[in-house]
This record gives sequence, structure tokens and C-alpha cells, in this order.
Amino acid sequence: MHILIELPDNVANQLQLEPANISHRILELIAADSYRQGNIGAAEVRRMLNFSSRWETYEFLKREKAYLPYTENDLEQDVQSIRSVLGTQ
Repeated sequence: MHILIELPDNVANQLQLEPANISHRILELIAADSYRQGNIGAAEVRRMLNFSSRWETYEFLKREKAYLPYTENDLEQDVQSIRSVLGTQ
């Protein structure tokens, strides 16, 4: 899919991006936001951005502050699962 975005020159200049890098940066932002919203997983981010390893993907997501929400309820469920496996109810 090809998407055309018209970006005023003054905005592009403020972003301090080379014209060749703007498309890739927009793709990065879409990938990070989609991951953050839970629409795609790390594997999809890796494929979208052609990263060579999952570690490169995780570094990118960390840099973009794209963390999946992890609530106290999620933590409690994980703790209960671990206790169940360990038999320490």
C-alpha cells in the first residue's frame, strides 16, 4: 500500500529529517503506535521495519516508549499463575 502525505516544508524542516528518511520515520511511528495500542505484536513490528532480530525490535520499542499496558490485575494474575505452577498457593 502506498500512502501520500503532504507535509509543509517548514514542518519537515522543524522535524530535522532528510527527505529520504521521512517515509521510514513515519512507518516507525505507525509501527510503535500500533504496538502501543495492542493492534500488532513485536513480530509484526520486526517485519514492518525489517529488523534483523527481536532484540533490535525491543530496543526500538523501548526507544519509542511503546510499552503494552500491564496493569496491577495483570501482575496479580501472573503471580497466581506462578504460585500455581510452584505449588505455593
